[in-house]
Amino acid sequence: MQIVTTRALAYCAFSALVLSACAGSRPAPGPPAGTPPAGAPGAPGGPGGPATGAQTTAADMQRLYRSLGLIAGSGAMPFTASVSFLRAPSLDSTLTLFALSLPSRVLGFTREGDRYVASYNARLEVRQGGTIIKTIEATEQVRVPTFRETSRTDESIIWQQFLRLAPGRYTLTLGVKDGGSLRAGTEEVALDVPRLSPTTLGTPVPVYEAIPRQTSDSLPRILARPRSTVVFGVDSVLPVYVDAVGESVPSTVAVRIIDDGDVTLWDSTFALPSRSSGRSTTLGIPVARMGIGINRVVLVPEGSSDTARTRVLVSLGDDLPIATFDEMLSYLRYFTTADRVRELRDAGPTRRAEVWSRFLKETDPVPATAEHEGLRDYFARIRAANVRFRDDAQIGWQSDRGTAFVALGDPDNITDTGLIDPNARVRQQIWDYRELRAQLVFVDQTGFGRWRLSTQGRADLDAAIRRKQALQQR
Repeated sequence: MQIVTTRALAYCAFSALVLSACAGSRPAPGPPAGTPPAGAPGAPGGPGGPATGAQTTAADMQRLYRSLGLIAGSGAMPFTASVSFLRAPSLDSTLTLFALSLPSRVLGFTREGDRYVASYNARLEVRQGGTIIKTIEATEQVRVPTFRETSRTDESIIWQQFLRLAPGRYTLTLGVKDGGSLRAGTEEVALDVPRLSPTTLGTPVPVYEAIPRQTSDSLPRILARPRSTVVFGVDSVLPVYVDAVGESVPSTVAVRIIDDGDVTLWDSTFALPSRSSGRSTTLGIPVARMGIGINRVVLVPEGSSDTARTRVLVSLGDDLPIATFDEMLSYLRYFTTADRVRELRDAGPTRRAEVWSRFLKETDPVPATAEHEGLRDYFARIRAANVRFRDDAQIGWQSDRGTAFVALGDPDNITDTGLIDPNARVRQQIWDYRELRAQLVFVDQTGFGRWRLSTQGRADLDAAIRRKQALQQR
């Protein structure tokens, strides 16, 4: 019932109601050398260990996932889950897909031979009034080949189930518990199961991979994307599984991408190929035509006024909670000049894609590659600053030291007067940037590691940022 992957897919046995487990791997950034395994005492995310990111970021991501219509589990075991509805053979029931994901870093891995092993318990309960309609509980084991896999922050573990439920309102409870500790997360939500007619498309399902089903009495073989998220600069196409089974389903469907401002960013028409008694297929939605933040993918079947829709988040990374284009621009204020940010902000929704495309071209330091290395490195510094400077401010990259690190990078030299004279009443850190002819003096007045710039120091930082941006434009 689990899937330890988000890129590779190997199919196992299926039953009438349950999608079985599969396995694979995807490379992920590794932790610093010498870091204990995730979940171990003292490890990031483990018992007694430091938090792996700012709490506000986790709360913002939870808010974002919920605004997508997803289930965001609370507690020490954060998870995200989606619910999708597909046609069943009878109008008296609806095929319901529950897909739950969690990052491997929240599990307590231990070494077992040449692999790392963890376990977790997943529980799904569907109630109607005081009656329990269905309960599924499973204990799953996760085996990964490298230490790096234990610290992934993406949806590296996916657990999904198919159930047939009668149309109506239910209460759904989802929960996950780490097998190696007391950490657990749970969430309870209302669940409205629709009645799908023979001419109705099922919920468009964002997936990693899919093999369409042929008939309504079979199951599609899909690996769902529970977070409904793609990452800017990483994903180029979003596969969306369209479930169309029955003799009356349309042969074509119009697809529109609509941004948070209710502006249509892209529209196209797709043919649904005939497959036995259905036309289920997977569509490739271009990520480049979506806006940063939340987008609606709307499907309109040929000759019908009915629509099927899903929401997709285009993010800048798992730990950067950006919900709108304007929020993204606030992140870019240290990456590029104020004039460029203003041009992006002033572009109307209909011109936004054109202006954004030109911005990417003009700021790409290595145009010959598909990746924008400048933005990649810039947002990597934001992520790093949120961890390195989390004691300086509520959000690390917005602290004085975090701002300097994000805008200017690592200094050429750091002098810490507290190491020279431990008895000094006021401790200073002096950051030197030789190329920029800048010296920034951070002062810890409290002795608790909360470093601040003086008013003049802030002016020096702003001047260094302008010089850095001028150098980048040459």
